[in-house]
Amino acid sequence: MGAQQVRDGFEELYGAAPEGVWAAPGRVNLIGEHTDYNDGFVMPFALPHTAVAAVSRRADGVLRLHSADVEGGVVELRVDELAPETDRNWTAYPSGVLWALREAGHPVTGADIHLASTVPSGAGLSSSAALEIVVALALDDLYELGLKRWQLARLCQRAENVYVGAPVGIMDQTASACCEAGHALFLDTRDLSQRQIPFDLAAEGMRLLVVDTQVKHSHSEGEYGKRRAGCEKGAALLGVDALRDVPYAGLDAALARLGDEEEVRRLVRHIVTENERVERVVSLLESGETRAIGPVLVEGHASLRDDFRISCPELDLVVDTALASGALGARMTGGGFGGSAIVLAEEPDVDAITKAVTEAFATEGFTAPRVFEAVPSAGALRVS
Repeated sequence: MGAQQVRDGFEELYGAAPEGVWAAPGRVNLIGEHTDYNDGFVMPFALPHTAVAAVSRRADGVLRLHSADVEGGVVELRVDELAPETDRNWTAYPSGVLWALREAGHPVTGADIHLASTVPSGAGLSSSAALEIVVALALDDLYELGLKRWQLARLCQRAENVYVGAPVGIMDQTASACCEAGHALFLDTRDLSQRQIPFDLAAEGMRLLVVDTQVKHSHSEGEYGKRRAGCEKGAALLGVDALRDVPYAGLDAALARLGDEEEVRRLVRHIVTENERVERVVSLLESGETRAIGPVLVEGHASLRDDFRISCPELDLVVDTALASGALGARMTGGGFGGSAIVLAEEPDVDAITKAVTEAFATEGFTAPRVFEAVPSAGALRVS
């Protein structure tokens, strides 16, 4: 749904034109999975798929929310009654942002909001972060709060951690807020320092496909939290602030110190090797060796499958089939337990790979996957 449709929908709902329309994208993570809550390195880029919000201020302490994507009418809330983990619906994401802004001392007195999103939900492409960032950017603009993009990302992460109750890291919100078209974002999640790395595959005759397995996942459920707790246990046992502080060259020694803590050993091994993979991909891209990142993506998938144990049969089938059909590289992306995989391919091979993956799913009796090209796109912006 385009900006004009969202603007028109707002006017129809609320009886007046909105003060503005904003958009914020979903994201694909090229490499660097589950490293963000370990103070590590990540490398996402923004998708052309966006959440769009038409918004106006209110001065009466009322928040009115509506989504074109969800059945039902306008939801009306009192801003001074917003409280963490009291809302289990989609409205928790935008209302959590308002709560986080007010908790941080910003004088946000209410809003009318109408939303629509083209970011696939439950596909590991950060549909929730897109919702949060688009609302945060709109409120920042309208209330003239003067917040920087990384500050908006931090506030949105707090909204999701505390208000929604999902223990996500900072990557998704930062990607939605800060990515640039034609680039991947090399982000140090400890200090939020950023580098935009040129990533224009079309110019080099390649494509990056996203294969949405249609297997839905939910971060709020326990497995994600278990992995995070296991990583924190590993850091505590090793006497470091975060697994980011375990050097790649010292990995074997660190694993030896963990003794018979087999599950923790696996989690530590993934995080430390994944940080090294991010640095390797950055180096390859900056030296113009784009095709050479393919095997690094495959290594990342094996680590997520075998050490972090968050893959699933559908994700493994995408990766195995794509590689057998000539892909340069492939791996699952996102939180895991479903969602999407990415496939790096030469442009002439895209159709054959897509056909092979689709047929493999049909053979296994899986729901047909959704396959689309991921084009590195711009971060959040005001549309009108």
